[in-house]
Amino acid sequence: MNEYKFDKLMHIRTAAEKKVSYPDSIQYNPYEPTPYSAMETLFQHYKLEEDDQLVDYGCGKGRLNFYIHYFFDSSVKGIEMDEHFYQEAIDNQRNYLKHTTKKEDTIEFFCCLAEEYMIEPNDNRFYFFNPFSVTIFRKVISNILRSVEKAEREVELILYYPHEDYIYFLENHTSFELKKEVILPLLYEKNPNERFLIYRLVF
Repeated sequence: MNEYKFDKLMHIRTAAEKKVSYPDSIQYNPYEPTPYSAMETLFQHYKLEEDDQLVDYGCGKGRLNFYIHYFFDSSVKGIEMDEHFYQEAIDNQRNYLKHTTKKEDTIEFFCCLAEEYMIEPNDNRFYFFNPFSVTIFRKVISNILRSVEKAEREVELILYYPHEDYIYFLENHTSFELKKEVILPLLYEKNPNERFLIYRLVF
């Protein structure tokens, strides 16, 4: 199924835009949704449960959130700093919920900086598609670790197209360990960044 057909199935619009402006282009990367084909490959090898609660940092228009909510019934939250994309995610949410019997209170979007999002005790899966610099990534990971100190639980990070700085920080300065690597066939041979890395917090 191609990108358009997935969007049509869920009654959303999540295609990338040609021009994007951010207040701080050094710290924040341009919007680019995770390809549906990549998500299909990921979830052939990685399982989400209905009681999982995933936070997508830099969610844009919410593509990943709707895909997970639609196919796996997991709770999802999208964090987006750009008001334009946040509003598009809200518009998508309105259209999506009109055409589904899924639980309305298990898909949410927040317009705020990633490091300002208040992590809740049930948040246990965190997704990153290179949304920002490693400086902000470190702050977000610190927030996650502090939340685990208050409410101990199993926590995993999902990184798509993982940046070397993210990997170095996780493996040398945190208790996260690599659990699984999922490569994207055909694409990985030409670009070794075309993969997912799943890290699990080790106590």
